[in-house]
Amino acid sequence: MADLLGSILSSMERPPQVGDQESRRKAREQAARLQKMQEHERRQKVEFTKKMEKEVSAFIQGSSPSKKFSPMNKIQRSILHDVVDVAGLTSFSFGEDEESRYVMIFKKEFAPCDEELEAYRRGEEWDPVKAEEKRRLKELAQREAEEDAMKGPSNVNPNTDYRDKYSHLIGKVAAKDAAHTLQANKTYGCVPVANKRDTRSIEEAMNEIRAKKRLKQEDGESAAGKS
Repeated sequence: MADLLGSILSSMERPPQVGDQESRRKAREQAARLQKMQEHERRQKVEFTKKMEKEVSAFIQGSSPSKKFSPMNKIQRSILHDVVDVAGLTSFSFGEDEESRYVMIFKKEFAPCDEELEAYRRGEEWDPVKAEEKRRLKELAQREAEEDAMKGPSNVNPNTDYRDKYSHLIGKVAAKDAAHTLQANKTYGCVPVANKRDTRSIEEAMNEIRAKKRLKQEDGESAAGKS
């Protein structure tokens, strides 16, 4: 009987000690604070969603093609992207760091091109007038380059005429024209072939050579006698 009573008493939970009661109280308070914070965040999200829905609705009814919002945290940007998607618009986030990131929304018919998006990513303002002028100049330059390629290599026009530059060598008449005239520039000792041709007969040439030899011998003998 004593053993049975002892086993029953040992199986019963001991009354909570003072330390255990304090831990449970702190745990309950912490859970209550967490629940309160979650409820506060939920209400903030609901309020922020309603605010964004109101601003997006006003944007749709307005005439502006785009709208830039102030920097937001990640949760707020996510909520805005969801609202914009439901409304049938387009949205993008820009900004280098988390503190400066913002959202821009666009109407479908005014969706940004790649050049516009790149300008926003670089932190620059988009000027459609300048962008159109830049695009037009680029197309014009490309068209001119294609036309030049179809024409082929262009003729080079020298600053001076080579005939004037070398007139002291070839004269005022072009080389091919000078060849037809058969007259060379006498300044440099060039003699026409006709002037170089020997018209004497062989016999006359031999007689002249013999006469020159006899004259040379006679001059030699005369000089020897004087000496």
